[in-house]
Amino acid sequence: MFVLRSTATALMFGLSMLSPMPAGAFVDGLDTPAVMSPLVTKSLLQAVTRAGARLVAVGQRGHVVVSDDGGTTWKQSRVPVSSDLCAVYFVDERSGWAVGHDGVVLHSSDAGETWSLQLDGRKANELLVAAMQRKVAAEPASDEAKKLIAEAQRDLEQGPDKPFLDVWFADANNGFVVGAYNLIFRTVDGGKTWESWFDRTDNPKFFNLYAIRPVAGSVFIVGESGTVLKLDREKQRFVALAAPYKGSFFGVAEAQGAVVAFGLRGNVFRSDDGGAQWTKVDSGLAAAVVAATRLSSGTTLLADAGGRVIATDDGARSFHPLSLKQSTPATGLADAGSGRLVLTGPRGVNVTEMAVHP
Repeated sequence: MFVLRSTATALMFGLSMLSPMPAGAFVDGLDTPAVMSPLVTKSLLQAVTRAGARLVAVGQRGHVVVSDDGGTTWKQSRVPVSSDLCAVYFVDERSGWAVGHDGVVLHSSDAGETWSLQLDGRKANELLVAAMQRKVAAEPASDEAKKLIAEAQRDLEQGPDKPFLDVWFADANNGFVVGAYNLIFRTVDGGKTWESWFDRTDNPKFFNLYAIRPVAGSVFIVGESGTVLKLDREKQRFVALAAPYKGSFFGVAEAQGAVVAFGLRGNVFRSDDGGAQWTKVDSGLAAAVVAATRLSSGTTLLADAGGRVIATDDGARSFHPLSLKQSTPATGLADAGSGRLVLTGPRGVNVTEMAVHP
C-alpha cells in the first residue's frame, strides 16, 4: 500500500481523496476506462497545459477535458484507465503525455482527443526490479546496489500503487516521468519503451520527486525535503545540488534564465548560476506554491494552493500579485489567452480574467 509519509506528500495527494469512491466491489482503475460525466469540469482536476491553441486538463479517476475556445467550453476525452491523473505535458499541438496514480503513463497523438496506455505500475515494477537485478549482478559487492534492489522488490510486493507525479519531454521521443519514492523512468522512443533511472539519482532516502522541467539548457528535478537534482549529461545521472531549504519543493520553472524553485508555505528561491547558489525571494504568499506557467509576453506566473497568482518580469528577483476576477483553490495554471488564466483545482476548471494589482 502507498503510505503518506509527510505533510508535503499529503498536500500533493490529499485532494484526490476529496470525492469518495462509489460503494461496492473493488474495481482496479488500471482495468476500467474513465467514466464519461457531465460534471467532469466541476470535479477535481490536478493540472492543465496548452497543446497549441488547445487547453488540456487532467484529474481524478482518469478525467481529461479539452477546450478549443480558451476555456469557455470543455469536452471530455475518452481515457482507458480511471486512475487519478496528476500531470500533463505536450511537446507540440498534437503529442502529449499524462501521468498519475497506479504508475500510469498515457499518450495522446491527437491533441488530447484520445489516449493510450504506455506504462502502468505493474510493468513499471517489473522494469524496476529487472534493472536493479542487473545492477546487483554487475556490482555484487555494492551496498548501494543491495539497497536499491531491496527497495525495488518492496515496490513489487506492494503492487502498482505508486504514482507518477510529473512528466516532461524534450521532443517527441525523449522524455522522463518522475514520482513517489524516487520513481523515475526515461524513454528515447516516445514512450514505446521505458528504462528505469532509479539508480541514477542522488536520492539515497528515496524522497518523492514532484516535478521535472528544463531551465536555461539544464534539466532539474525538485521534490520532498528540499530535494533539488540536476541532470549531468556526461554522467547520465541526476546529481544533488545544495538545498536552499529543507521543506518540500512542488515545482521548478524558468524566469528569464533564472531557475525558480517553489514549494511549501509560499517559499520561492531563485538561482542565476544553474543551482549552485540560491536566494530566497519574497513571494507574498503564505500557502504552498503549486503551479507555474509563462505568458506569451515572457512573464512567469506562480500560483498557490489558495488560488492567488503572482507574476515576475525581472527573472524572479521580485513578484507582484495579479488581481483575478474569480479566485478558487488551485492545483494547476495555464495561459488561456486574451488576458485570461485557467486554474484547475478541487472545483474543476476556473477561467478568469487577470490584471496587475494596482
